[in-house]
Amino acid sequence: MAEVQTKTQEKPVKKKSATREWFDSVLFAVVAATLIRWLFLEAYTIPTGSMEKSLLINDFLFVSKLHYGTRTPKTILQVPLTHQKIWFTEIPSYVDWIQLPQYRLPGFTHVKNGDVVVFNYPGCPERPDEFGGYDKYPVDLRTNYIKRCIGIPGDVVEVREGQVYINNKIFTNPPGMQMEYAIEANTQVNEKVFQKYEISEFEQDLRITDKTIYYVKATEQAVKDMKTLDFVKNITPMVMTKGDTTDIRYNTFPYNSRLFPFNRDNFGPVTIPKKGVTIQLDERNLALYKGVITTFDGNDDAKFVNGQIVLDGKPITSYTFKQDYYFMMGDNRHGSDDSRFWGFVPEDHIVGKAVFIWMSIDKDGTFLNKIRWSRLFSIIR
Repeated sequence: MAEVQTKTQEKPVKKKSATREWFDSVLFAVVAATLIRWLFLEAYTIPTGSMEKSLLINDFLFVSKLHYGTRTPKTILQVPLTHQKIWFTEIPSYVDWIQLPQYRLPGFTHVKNGDVVVFNYPGCPERPDEFGGYDKYPVDLRTNYIKRCIGIPGDVVEVREGQVYINNKIFTNPPGMQMEYAIEANTQVNEKVFQKYEISEFEQDLRITDKTIYYVKATEQAVKDMKTLDFVKNITPMVMTKGDTTDIRYNTFPYNSRLFPFNRDNFGPVTIPKKGVTIQLDERNLALYKGVITTFDGNDDAKFVNGQIVLDGKPITSYTFKQDYYFMMGDNRHGSDDSRFWGFVPEDHIVGKAVFIWMSIDKDGTFLNKIRWSRLFSIIR
């Protein structure tokens, strides 16, 4: 019997076109960048002076998602590598038709007192809002803020004449912390003098004609150095007196001056909500925590009606917190919109820990000094 041999014919491999190769490369890069941004590190830029002099405007930094644990996505119908809007437009980059339950993957540490933290700005139900708070965007797309964690769940926070106390003990001030001061001089002060002491925010009070007064935001060290100058007569911290609620620019959380006559420099004491802790809903606790219960703690049917909380159709007299909360403040204590003004940061709003600065640009610097070389790859503390 004759043996028949069948020859297998190989099909030639079709070569990808240049357009297809370019598309595949871009797609891979977008997917890889999206995964890295979500799971590990995300780049941020400091847009305001609320953390000066610890962090400067136009510091470029990396934020670790791994430290506190990466959050699972909540808003999944979104253009990759965007936040709230498509680049260079006012077009929303997402639709909120699908909102997934949010979880946090295991991290290797927890938010600690003194950490510099990036979080989604929660906003405050008690005040008008323009910054993308609780009623404007989904949780994971609310505006990113960066502040220093002052208090963790269960801590008692108090500010006395500008000094922070945690659990009745002095909170160590960061070296770069700024406050506002009035400098009385016996002559006009050249702008270069302020620049020498790294004072970028200063203004002369032209309403006063018999004295030369400048209002500056400066670190404690800068103030000590300027006191030695022969033309400086006096430097006074601009600290509000306890119980002064007359200046509406500095109205503070929880916006009830009768029960809480707080201001930016004398605030508290208030206890930060902690998961599993039960409180009685008396008048003071209602004023402090009603926003937590009705807005941030995941209660689908919680309302504040006629001076009481109604949960699932029934009035309640006590409440157990469902998640942890934090108290955040900017190191530029007189130039920061923070927890003193809008309240507590829910745990599900925490994005990550600021770890290091990889670039820093001085927009007013000359060609050779445009980059702040000393800040490159510096650890954030």
